[in-house]
Amino acid sequence: MTLAAKLDRYCDGVLSGDIVTGEYHRLAVERFGRLRERLDWSEDAAQFACDFFGLLQHSKGRWAGQKFELADWQLFAIANVFGFLREDGKRSVRTAYTSVARKNGKSTFAAGVGLLMFVADGEGGSEVYSAATKRDQARITYDEAANMVSGSASLAKLIRVQRHNLSIERTYSKFLPLSSESQKLDGLNPHCVLVDELHAHRDRRLWDVLATATGAREQPLMFAITTAGWDRTSICWEVDDYSRRVLEGIIEDDSWFAMPCGLDEDDDWQDADTWRKANPSLGETITAEYLANQCKQAEESPGRVQSFRQLHCNQWTESSSRYFDMKKWDACGDPYDLSKLDGRPCFAGLDLASTTDITALVLVFDMEDHYFVLPFFWIPAGNAARRLQQERIPYPQWIESRHIESTPGTVTDYEYIRNRIGELGKIYNIKEIAIDRWNATQLAIQLGQDGFEVNFFGQGMRSMAAPTKELEALVLSEKIAHAGHPVLRWMAANTSVEKDAADNRKPSKKSSSEKIDGIVATIMALSRLQQDEDGGPSVYNDRGIMHL
Repeated sequence: MTLAAKLDRYCDGVLSGDIVTGEYHRLAVERFGRLRERLDWSEDAAQFACDFFGLLQHSKGRWAGQKFELADWQLFAIANVFGFLREDGKRSVRTAYTSVARKNGKSTFAAGVGLLMFVADGEGGSEVYSAATKRDQARITYDEAANMVSGSASLAKLIRVQRHNLSIERTYSKFLPLSSESQKLDGLNPHCVLVDELHAHRDRRLWDVLATATGAREQPLMFAITTAGWDRTSICWEVDDYSRRVLEGIIEDDSWFAMPCGLDEDDDWQDADTWRKANPSLGETITAEYLANQCKQAEESPGRVQSFRQLHCNQWTESSSRYFDMKKWDACGDPYDLSKLDGRPCFAGLDLASTTDITALVLVFDMEDHYFVLPFFWIPAGNAARRLQQERIPYPQWIESRHIESTPGTVTDYEYIRNRIGELGKIYNIKEIAIDRWNATQLAIQLGQDGFEVNFFGQGMRSMAAPTKELEALVLSEKIAHAGHPVLRWMAANTSVEKDAADNRKPSKKSSSEKIDGIVATIMALSRLQQDEDGGPSVYNDRGIMHL
């Protein structure tokens, strides 16, 4: 059977449900199909990479001495990482992130990828690093690779095995373990970086140093494979979150491969039928009996529940606070004839940026059977490229597609924004602009002088809780329309909330994964529109009179 046929069979099994996977594993399969239609996928390149594993042997346990045969999920990952080519013939994928539960052969798989990049990628002076926070952890993947070399007659002739270094003298190549404890992180020129158990990294220093050091290579690879963690301020959470956004289609990044394998949020961790979602090698490297025993211990000892969920169900053990159901959000995104909004009355919410960040203005229209939200965003032109490079947020792409407007310079140009709001006021009947008081007094006064009704809108629970709940209800009932605006969608997916003792909720910029300014502006505008329609309490009850 050809590789393409094997992949088609695997993908069909996942999409039909015959192969049990979680939502994001399934999204990875769906994305593979879309990318094959749009990009150059080379079966020969993917087959070559898969065939390399046939040179390797396992070195531990019941598999010791046996040939390394890729499991279906591993075959799928290799076909993605090594099969897609750019126009110049180089690999498209530069970062690969796979998350699976413990005992699914992560380190062995990573070692095989490292040897492939070390020996068979045609790279002179190749440098491959097995990277971890501690040297002992870094040695796990390195030792696997060294054992594989020793067990392969063809590789043993080519590679010199030392305790702390694999080397190929003919090509000046080296493969070694590296930890954040090392004093020699500068001057590296990695062709491939293997990061096993990324969740154990306490900060982003090692990841950033090694990722930026790959810049001199033509087709480098950052290969991260990990179990889920718990720290939602960590580099692992950042990479995991970015991966999910790529799979959801929020971010388009052809250089990024992602396959998180875990239980879905609503799954019962005690249900054995769900365990395969996190354990794609169930029955091969890990047994159902072992998982059942671990589950029983967790049931009898509450202190072990979080550990079982994290290590064996591959779930982040802090409950996610993403507020919106993104499937429902997307259901509200049908194309819309914006000319229908010309001259119609609307209410605006304005959330100003700091001097270097994004500013959001959102207009909300009552269209009788639904509400329509029309967002506008501004960011200093000089910061867009930096954000793309440092945080992989595609501001330049959104500027090119006119979903964001760039303002001159590297700091927020409030005069430019003032003039644009004035232009919008000639197109739409903006009855009121609700504005966050922070950093906004001068612009509020100027907009008032331009003829707009401007009111400060409190950001506390008293002002925000009711309209936050109302926006969620409108999304769930599909009574709001946004025409699929990608920046607003990104912000909706970012939104987390904080709650008080009475379970009132409001957006939290502190706990949200990224910018949510457009959602905050939407909530302010929606609140003022509905209060105007209902003849509800005046804004002056909360803030007093503002003199312009």
